[in-house]
Amino acid sequence: MKKEKFFTTNMVCAESRAEYYATLQKVQEGTLVRVKRGVFAKPDDLANVMVDIEKIIPGGILCMYSAWSYYGLTTQVPQQYDVAIKRGRKVTLPQYPSFSVHNLTDSVLDTGVTCAIISGYEVKIFDIEKSVCDAVKFRNKIGLDVCTEIVKNYLKRKDRNISKLMNYAKTLRVSKILEMYITMGT
Repeated sequence: MKKEKFFTTNMVCAESRAEYYATLQKVQEGTLVRVKRGVFAKPDDLANVMVDIEKIIPGGILCMYSAWSYYGLTTQVPQQYDVAIKRGRKVTLPQYPSFSVHNLTDSVLDTGVTCAIISGYEVKIFDIEKSVCDAVKFRNKIGLDVCTEIVKNYLKRKDRNISKLMNYAKTLRVSKILEMYITMGT
């Protein structure tokens, strides 16, 4: 088996048929778990805080509660992985771990994407300013108290970048609402 935690059967099949059948045997024995078609993992690896999102949802970007939790902007513990993908794209999701997929337009999806190393995985994630703007944009969906908590925690940070935050807010059309939260938070 490969050293990486998740691997695809297509790679294994290309190496040899015997390895493919050995993988299927490990699934039957319980030493491997089928996450979705072509993606297998060790049961211990599924218990980790983070999974290799790129293998499960190629091109997916960590967002919303997952990003807010990563940046320490909220005390809420994410119940699932929030992943943003291009609008109109269909993905097959595994039964476990739980994912919430958010379909975004290209312009919104390309704004503020960065990479972070989380639990040994390189994961695409929206940067902190974009994540704050998302909280304001979806304030009615997540709750006004959660939105207020996220904005206040961002304003307390020493590494905050208000000009970048306001540029993202203009792009995402939430600048007036964000200004109101900023004046309330200071």
